[in-house]
Amino acid sequence: MGTFGEATALVARGTDEFGATLDAQWSVGTKLHGGYLLAVLARAARQSGAGERHPHVTAVSGAFVEPPAPGPADVRVEPLRIGRSLAQVRVSLAQEGRVRVESHVTLGVLDDGDPWWTSLPPVELPAEEDCFLAPTDPPGADFAVPLMAVVEERVDPAHLAFAFGAPTRKGEIASWQRLADGSDWDPLSLLVALDPVPPVSFDLGLSGWVPTIQLSAYIRRLPAPGPIRVRLSATDVGGDRMDEVAHVWDSKGRLVAQATQLAAVRLPD
Repeated sequence: MGTFGEATALVARGTDEFGATLDAQWSVGTKLHGGYLLAVLARAARQSGAGERHPHVTAVSGAFVEPPAPGPADVRVEPLRIGRSLAQVRVSLAQEGRVRVESHVTLGVLDDGDPWWTSLPPVELPAEEDCFLAPTDPPGADFAVPLMAVVEERVDPAHLAFAFGAPTRKGEIASWQRLADGSDWDPLSLLVALDPVPPVSFDLGLSGWVPTIQLSAYIRRLPAPGPIRVRLSATDVGGDRMDEVAHVWDSKGRLVAQATQLAAVRLPD
């Protein structure tokens, strides 16, 4: 098992161009995880010239054009604006000369202060030890989830009824998460947590792959050490599309990140 830092490491080829080696372990089935891919692009933004005075990713909007394959990839950063309080860049990941993922990344400086105001208390969960540890080989599934070897995810048992053929159809799945290598969460690795598995479609009685089309994420503050709580929910499903909204709270109960994504979903006839 490699660390998150190793899996997202880059080799500089100049100020704004990098080489990456995409790690197959950060996958769901045979597809590289979307949050992991955005973390690779966001790391490139941080390590570019734009990140010199703006060390933290604060927002990412990613478009998944074509699934990249594990292995070598080219990452290019294009500065759009570098100001006093933030920097905005465009980052693309390409293989074989074709863009596979493209994102807009906003960099800035985050702190670990408490919110001035918030309307969203942390999701209530049973104790970590009372939640179900997600395996790399889910029962009844016809594919493996290598990601669960590098992300320790413990799902609320109340949200696992779908595994027994009785989905609640409430459109919500919540879990505790830690990085399996023991690292603390940071603004880059939180992008992985903001694209959690299983997809909330499972709780709606829909099975099958749910590929991300577009994902927008916001990192609100530096997370405290320890586990995070993640809640994934859906608002509307139709036209073979589904939204998923993720909220992440740190060990102090503070909202540290949130995301909304549009995903493709296969609906029954």
